[in-house]
Amino acid sequence: QVHLVESGGGLVQAGDSLRLSCTMSSGTFSSYSMAWFRQAPGKERQFVAAISWSRGSTYHADSVKGRFTITRGNGRNTVYLQMNSLKPEDTAVYYCNAAYYQGGDSDSQNYDYWGQGTQVTVSS
Repeated sequence: QVHLVESGGGLVQAGDSLRLSCTMSSGTFSSYSMAWFRQAPGKERQFVAAISWSRGSTYHADSVKGRFTITRGNGRNTVYLQMNSLKPEDTAVYYCNAAYYQGGDSDSQNYDYWGQGTQVTVSS
């Protein structure tokens, strides 16, 4: 059973940076596309970024493009989300997701596994 554990969230001020990490236990990490979604209070879950299993192609939501960057370290079974120039509207619980030999896109239904989430709060 694949298990995903996120870390790196916290309380920061607008304009600050954070790096989220998500580590996969068991499974062959390089066979999974990985993604980050987020959910703010009272709102639906929203796609943030994805990276494919095959060529490491990345895809970022327009709302974070140029500020957030998704990368992966296959040797560490870990996917990262570097978040720069944070805004109060980035406040949400951030979830890591994994899709076996598919995914790499913004459709949450393509992802098989979800982490427990990590809180990111950006104050103005």
